[in-house]
Amino acid sequence: MVRRALLDRSDETADEEALPADQPYSARSGAATVPWRGAGGRWVVWVARALAWAALLLIGYRGVLAIIEGQGTGTTVPRSGAATSAGAFPVTSAEAYALEFGDVYLNFSPATAARRSHDLASFLPRRTVSQLGWNGAGSQQVVDLQVANVSVTGAHTAMVTLLARLSTGHLIELGVPVYAASGGMSVSGDPALLPGPATAVPLARGRADADTATEAALRGQLPAFFAAYASGDQATLARYAAPGAHIAGLGGGVTFRAIDSVYAPAGGSSRTILVTVTWQMPSAAGVPGGSATVGAAPASLQMTYQLTVARQRGTWDVQSIGAAAQGPS
Repeated sequence: MVRRALLDRSDETADEEALPADQPYSARSGAATVPWRGAGGRWVVWVARALAWAALLLIGYRGVLAIIEGQGTGTTVPRSGAATSAGAFPVTSAEAYALEFGDVYLNFSPATAARRSHDLASFLPRRTVSQLGWNGAGSQQVVDLQVANVSVTGAHTAMVTLLARLSTGHLIELGVPVYAASGGMSVSGDPALLPGPATAVPLARGRADADTATEAALRGQLPAFFAAYASGDQATLARYAAPGAHIAGLGGGVTFRAIDSVYAPAGGSSRTILVTVTWQMPSAAGVPGGSATVGAAPASLQMTYQLTVARQRGTWDVQSIGAAAQGPS
């Protein structure tokens, strides 16, 4: 039977070979149909094409979005007080430059008039020898000088506003126009005195009803805490601090004098409280270079702190201490 099968197979092969060469294989008698297997890996090509189109669409979308938002177009929107991108106005350098100018401009005295004129010339475009409006009379000194704002008005121009406290006691602002190009700078116009910031009044916030029992308990506990806080006594501070809290203390910079007021709102086992304390300041005799006046009372300062306290084991432990946003009402 095996031999018969072989003979039959040989006959089939001969018949297939006898067919014309141009006749499809599928038309040959007895030919088995082979299933399609992706045309020799053509499915890989289609997947690659799909990924390529997805990448191109993503790149196009991000490009359109960048144009809409003003990114990637070479245009930089200046922001007050912030450094701009490469090639734009050098904000940080202009701040330092305006500070140096303001220190020369706001300090004047007849005894140093020639020196002031020479120093001002280094800030002017053509090194003009000038007092920039000062008539040569009177004296003024700057106590403190800082940058309040920078308004960039172009690729080469900005207005730097300085905040200055003068020896007269006034707090003023000084507008300084600065021009920058090719790595250099100059004061491009006359500076202008401007009013200092107005005093803002915080909105009054209503307080919750006070917990008088908790306030009484804290009045008895907090004096020892604040005395240790003033001296920086870590062993004592640890007894009043909540687990995991670390309170450094003032290291003897002041001496505790009194608890003036305590406000504790009603609530649960954790509260945010306000404590007003009076500190006694060191005498001048204890300060290097200082001298104390015989019979003079030491200085004292009253300050308000915000504490977060938690009740544990029948006492109030301090979790944190910091400045209070508002003083006692």
